[in-house]
Amino acid sequence: MTIKRARRRRSESIRVKRVYEPRDDADGYRVLVDRLWPRGLTKERAGIDLWLKDVAPSHGLRRRVHGGEVSPEAFVRLYHEELALPPAADAAALLIERARKGTVTLLFAARDEAANNAVVLKEWLDARL
Repeated sequence: MTIKRARRRRSESIRVKRVYEPRDDADGYRVLVDRLWPRGLTKERAGIDLWLKDVAPSHGLRRRVHGGEVSPEAFVRLYHEELALPPAADAAALLIERARKGTVTLLFAARDEAANNAVVLKEWLDARL
């Protein structure tokens, strides 16, 4: 297997999607990676398999980001630091294990689909697969 093909397989094993989008057969194992439950969404409509709060950014980091105290670059660095420590590291290990078995879709509620914790988490996980 070529390196290019191995990278493609890894990136396909973890997907990122807004939790408000409808469930799709290609989603595989659906994991909500936000610390707070998405507004206005019932558990039935969310269709999640697991709510993994421990892999989400800490309340402190989340508040600093929303308060404008942390730049996007600093958020990525600080979030990576959190992911290296328990309980986030244990939760991330669970995601890696699931991704090796099949598709995992990381669900998030943020409006910005390009800049959110799920995107940062996917990149971090892909680097470890």
